[in-house]
Amino acid sequence: MDKIKKNTLVSMRIKLEDGEGNIIDDSDELMYLHGGYAQIFQKLEDALMGKKVGDTFHVTLTPAEAFGEYDETLVLKELLEDLPEDIAVGTELDGEEEGIVYVVESIDEKYAILNANHELAGVAIVASGEILEIEQLSDEAAKELLKGEHQH
Repeated sequence: MDKIKKNTLVSMRIKLEDGEGNIIDDSDELMYLHGGYAQIFQKLEDALMGKKVGDTFHVTLTPAEAFGEYDETLVLKELLEDLPEDIAVGTELDGEEEGIVYVVESIDEKYAILNANHELAGVAIVASGEILEIEQLSDEAAKELLKGEHQH
């Protein structure tokens, strides 16, 4: 029976919960290409190595292994006059650094609080589920799949 290894296309049922058991995501099916392509959390991928169809998994991820530690330096208090006029709570604003996106968390008379932390930063995650299907891909097929993923 086939087992998960590099360049295996994996289909799985997965549930993500926080440390208190609150469900964050409950996917009927999630597909990813196994092999260090950063499509899922590395610790989860490591735990799935060698599993086969029907196997289950239960992996606890620290905040650093999941969405990162909460970083106070990514929270800014900005004067409203320095921001676009049409902002509202939930508006996303690009930061000065490449790849940093701030979300407007609150607005008062004079200031807006902007936060670039992932909404689950600082939260431990428990991932559990079952392997539904696996398909071993050739190196060429894996490259094609990854190439298609990067075209927007």
